[in-house]
Amino acid sequence: MDAAQRRVGTHLQRPPPPAGGYGLTVNPTAAEYVHAQGYSVLLPEKLQTGRWNVYRSARSPLRLISRFPDTPDIGTLHDNFTYAVETFTDCKYLGTRIRADGTIGDYKWMTYGEASTSRTAVGSGLIYHGVREGACIGLYFVNRPEWIIVDHACSAYSYVSVPLYDTLGPDAVQFIVNHAAVEVIFCVPQTLSTLLSFIAQMPCVRLIVVVGGDDANLPSTPVTTGVQIITYSRLLIQGKASPQPFCLPKPEDVATICYTSGTTGTPKGAVLSHGNLIANVAGSSLNIKFYPSDVYISYLPLAHIYERVNQIAALHCGVAIGFYQGDNLKLMDDLAALRPTIFASVPRITNAVKESGGLKEKLFHTAYNAKRQAILKGKNPSPVWDKLVFNKIKARLGGRVRLMSSGASPLSADVMEFLRICFGGEVLEGYGMTETSCIISAMDIGDRSIGHVGSPTASCEVKLVDVPEMNYTSDDQPYPRGEICVRGPIIFQGYYKDEVQTKEVIDEDGWLHTGDIGLWLPGGRLKIIDRKKNIFKLAQGEYIAPEKIENVYAKCKFIAQCFIYGDSFNSSLVGIVAVEPEVMKAWAASEGIQCEDLRQLCADPRARAAVLADMDSVGKEAQLRGFEFAKAVRLVAEPFTVDNGLLTPTFKVKRQQAKTYFAKEISDMYAELREAEAPRSKL
Repeated sequence: MDAAQRRVGTHLQRPPPPAGGYGLTVNPTAAEYVHAQGYSVLLPEKLQTGRWNVYRSARSPLRLISRFPDTPDIGTLHDNFTYAVETFTDCKYLGTRIRADGTIGDYKWMTYGEASTSRTAVGSGLIYHGVREGACIGLYFVNRPEWIIVDHACSAYSYVSVPLYDTLGPDAVQFIVNHAAVEVIFCVPQTLSTLLSFIAQMPCVRLIVVVGGDDANLPSTPVTTGVQIITYSRLLIQGKASPQPFCLPKPEDVATICYTSGTTGTPKGAVLSHGNLIANVAGSSLNIKFYPSDVYISYLPLAHIYERVNQIAALHCGVAIGFYQGDNLKLMDDLAALRPTIFASVPRITNAVKESGGLKEKLFHTAYNAKRQAILKGKNPSPVWDKLVFNKIKARLGGRVRLMSSGASPLSADVMEFLRICFGGEVLEGYGMTETSCIISAMDIGDRSIGHVGSPTASCEVKLVDVPEMNYTSDDQPYPRGEICVRGPIIFQGYYKDEVQTKEVIDEDGWLHTGDIGLWLPGGRLKIIDRKKNIFKLAQGEYIAPEKIENVYAKCKFIAQCFIYGDSFNSSLVGIVAVEPEVMKAWAASEGIQCEDLRQLCADPRARAAVLADMDSVGKEAQLRGFEFAKAVRLVAEPFTVDNGLLTPTFKVKRQQAKTYFAKEISDMYAELREAEAPRSKL
């Protein structure tokens, strides 16, 4: 035991073992070291400095978790799959509603054992085609069982999986394939034609496997490309006819390269090892429990680390995973058919629920307020409200959801409260990023507080670093603030072929600098309050954090989405607002304004003035500083989406793309502001 452990250890005493086993309790003399609520433990970063600024999970204060406590022999994704197959052989694993002929029916299931057989066939088929150990395998299609099977084959035969976002666009796909030297691409007929349009520009590709393709209708490629195209079913047949032994990976071997879409520039490839991913899931498993009786719906992009890690965790616990049809507009139908118990969602669910109710508005608000007051008073709400109102909303998600989680942009307090009241189960928020193999912190089951992302998981430690240019310091009162930095076995291996950017985010002591600004709430729970990387200066030198301002304006009733823009050539901010259609139309009707459609209404100066006035009111309530207010606004009827290139797959605004997309609107707003300023300057 080193000095730091001895020093902390003297303040952590074990009581006599209770019936359920040992539990760590806090010695009263440790008050300055261990928060009273017990979510986090505070430790010194370096013994010689005397500063206690590093937070760890209270569940494992003396060591960081890198393996599952109950199954420490699992060190790779292949080990994890083998364990699940042996434990849950005949249990449902992967389900789909899509039939071979493309029609939609009830969910049909593949067991864990059947998935294992297909995994071996895919891996053997790749060896049959001469694909060597360590080769990069691209996956270019949306969530479906075959995606998972191919990923398991990569783990068993020491290949590196490289997800290709179907939402990144062909330019980015071509960049990633060449950057990672991808040799094999699994795709579907819809993405095959895209690949073939620039196949000559990807000389590293030697084999394309078409999932759901028909042997008779496969196109041919020019002989000069040297690329062979086969169907997934053909690959399975070839693999089954020539089974090959596994080529087992080690925990330190690369499991996947996840290219982050980012908000600017070309994609960066985050290199994650088997050990990284196992450590992340093992650490978070102490916070969140899955069970073999659970059913999970997979619809968030598998190319995104949040969905990948959810799948690894679900696999370990024998969960049944049902896939959506591939169309977000039909997700509600899939939910009703699958009836999941776990719903992992970025915050895009409440609108669908609100729009789907068919409930009398007055009854809904009465029920909502009654249940809210009961919860606030610590009482059990009357079951009559669930029976009359909320069970109908629960039924939209199948009626069985016991756990909902969010892991992208922070949920507002209003959204969190809405979900908890309407669905009644656990609604947890977490925080993470690709570079940390996903989860950094997560709320605890039973924690009813709102407005934070929980405490660090047991597989990492977290500290805040001062950001003086934004006035965030560890000495801030009432709570210490700063840039969130993370260290532990979950930290990625670096950006692929990019040592410069790797050194920009990982310092010499192994701390990953996230670029997010956080503060510590009582009990050692983390709250995300700002973003460091997106700050910019206005002409007068004021620093602007646009995401903070956008989060404030998100509370405006007219606003569905908001993009705040400014630069060093102008002294004020302007905004692009994607409006809430129903609220906008209701306002127009109340004002006696008649418009043919929403686009015409958005162009009406009276509508712009009303939205800007509401933004000003909300901004004043949130105590925005004068230069943080948008001075002009343009309204758009079309929402920001992944498809139109304005959002990343995790629903964050792509700032550079939004600037280009709305260049004319931004230019017009600044021209109007200059015209309005001109008469004043003459006085």
